[in-house]
Amino acid sequence: MTTTFHTATARARLFPYHPLALAIAALATLGGTCANAQSAPRTDAALPPVTVTGNPLGTTDLIAPTDSYSGAALLLRSKSTLGETLDGTPGVSSSYFGPNASRPIIRGLDGDRVRILQNSGASLDASGLSNDHAVPSDPISMERIEVLRGPGALMYGGSAVGGVVNVIDNRIPQERLFDAAGGVSGKLHLGAATGNAERSGAALLEAGTDRFALHADVFNRQSGDVAAPIALPCSKPGSAEVANAMCNSSARSSGGAVGGALFSDKNRLGLSASTYRSNYGTVAEDAVTIDMKSDRVALEWDMDDLGGWVQSLKVRASQSNYQHTEYEDGEAGTVFKNKGHDLRLVARHARLGPWAGVLGVQSETAQFSADGTEAFAPYSRTVQNALFAFEEMPLSWGRVSLGARVESVQIDSSGNPLVSRFVPASRSFNPQSYAAGMLWNAAPSWQVTSNLAYSERAPKDYELFADGPHIATHAYEVGNLGAKLEKSTNLDLGVKWKQGANTFGLSAFVNQFNNYLSQQATGVLRDAEGNGAGGVGVTDDGTGNSVESSGAAGVLPEYIYAQVPARFTGLEASGKLRLLDAGPTLDLELRGDWVRAINSNTGEALPRIAPARVGASLVWAQGLWSARLDANHSRAQTEGPAGQLASQAYTLVNAALSYRKPMGASTALWFARLDNAGDVLAYSPTSILSQSAPGKAPLPGRSLKLGLQLVF
Repeated sequence: MTTTFHTATARARLFPYHPLALAIAALATLGGTCANAQSAPRTDAALPPVTVTGNPLGTTDLIAPTDSYSGAALLLRSKSTLGETLDGTPGVSSSYFGPNASRPIIRGLDGDRVRILQNSGASLDASGLSNDHAVPSDPISMERIEVLRGPGALMYGGSAVGGVVNVIDNRIPQERLFDAAGGVSGKLHLGAATGNAERSGAALLEAGTDRFALHADVFNRQSGDVAAPIALPCSKPGSAEVANAMCNSSARSSGGAVGGALFSDKNRLGLSASTYRSNYGTVAEDAVTIDMKSDRVALEWDMDDLGGWVQSLKVRASQSNYQHTEYEDGEAGTVFKNKGHDLRLVARHARLGPWAGVLGVQSETAQFSADGTEAFAPYSRTVQNALFAFEEMPLSWGRVSLGARVESVQIDSSGNPLVSRFVPASRSFNPQSYAAGMLWNAAPSWQVTSNLAYSERAPKDYELFADGPHIATHAYEVGNLGAKLEKSTNLDLGVKWKQGANTFGLSAFVNQFNNYLSQQATGVLRDAEGNGAGGVGVTDDGTGNSVESSGAAGVLPEYIYAQVPARFTGLEASGKLRLLDAGPTLDLELRGDWVRAINSNTGEALPRIAPARVGASLVWAQGLWSARLDANHSRAQTEGPAGQLASQAYTLVNAALSYRKPMGASTALWFARLDNAGDVLAYSPTSILSQSAPGKAPLPGRSLKLGLQLVF
């Protein structure tokens, strides 16, 4: 271990101004201290299943709306993508681009308005750029997922105005896992499904003593074309011309990581290296596949009980290298790359009167490039630096919180040596965000919360500089070089009730944007080189809806990034009622959400907003057995901008059965999960495919998944 840190120090000398190098050099100094320290082991070896993203002070009773999934709850809802795994959580839907690519949509906000983190650090990829770009993370490798909605996400910047999704994997061990005598623990996961011929497996191994912990994990998932409730055409070589399957929806993904941590009385130093590989079909085009790879190195340093004004310090640093290549008929086409690093330091200070809080610094750099026929955005470099603070004051009736974040964002486009329409350009922004929250213990079983925030988001590089054909969205996209900061005022009100096993929660929110960046159709057609090709025709799709027609092959309708005033309003509700509590238990879980998003000037609805949804579950448990039956209903979405196709209402029924068997020091969990039991035909109203390729990619049909998870 010492040799590793000396090597890291040498690298830091080569790049003295690189934030990650500076962090590694500082941590190398700590390495000897950690290695020689003696301390008693902690007893809380397991990763604690509590939400931590929303409050750096460790308060578990959070003001902001949050959800957390771990253990069996995460296992039984896990899908192949992050978006589909979280879909159905109140306030959360999915950008569903077939079964292989989707991001979470939170309260109607998607793309780069939802921040995806990995162990509270930046997750660098190109998934916000296009709906067909997958998030380079497989739920099979996750220990816990935390979802933070609303103004409480302020500490993570304007790109988190919709919310934060934090993926936690424990690849850098958070706690001492063993006593001084040492030990070994691990986890094995095996799964198989009928709907897509999936075969998946994952293994995790951890070892160490009270002074150090080591972690290693690997995973692999392979699947064929996903079953569909209706027969669909397919032109992919080697596939049936018509079949009850989504053409070109097969996928392979694999990855793994090694990591470790050193512990002393007051310090934890950890490092991990992880890799992810995926090859998947894009479903919108029968001959197009994406080959993705992502490598990440992360470092964590926690210093507790420092004394003085700074009581503790947490350092998070990472460096990522992401690339994916799009193939058509087996030949390489466009290559997307995104490389960068991030550094985040959070210091908890001594109390200032009744106030407890943290101060933080964050720095991120991303270097993006795209080469090929779908290079609709130029080379660019984005540098973001930020200062933030979060303060909390306990009161006799509850507590209040205040937060602020000030950023500096520099975005430079260097054009593209192979594409003449891209020209060098630069923009700089100074976003500021502020928030205040309150929690009131209104009665022994009741809590009332409120959050008010003002947030500013700097436009992304593609929102400024895009100029090219984007086949996945069936549009010729043009950026807005003169775009200003996207400013919004966000209000959230909530009420929670808990009595024994019974719970209820209701949240209402309104987000008012002064200049929301939205893609707007101009009525112009352009070819792949950007040349004008006339106007957009309007045809009837046979259901009374008018839809845009792009005319000749290779010609696309032009969409520009325009800023419009917008308002998002919505409701989220969830609850649990204990129906039976004598030996076996039986719970009724209820959930629902509704969001409406409009252009405040015209009153016209914004595109691809989830309709009102309701769901109910019966959850039974007795001894080692448990089972659940879910029904989720989505209303028809008839509100949208001119030209948007309406979506039909649907109800999906799912079921699950599990058996947990202790086996000495180990525990085996067998489970079976039935998805879309009625084989219902349904289309996602939040998917771009429902507009650009209507009927081509429905939600998956009936599928039975069997699995085993062994913990030892």
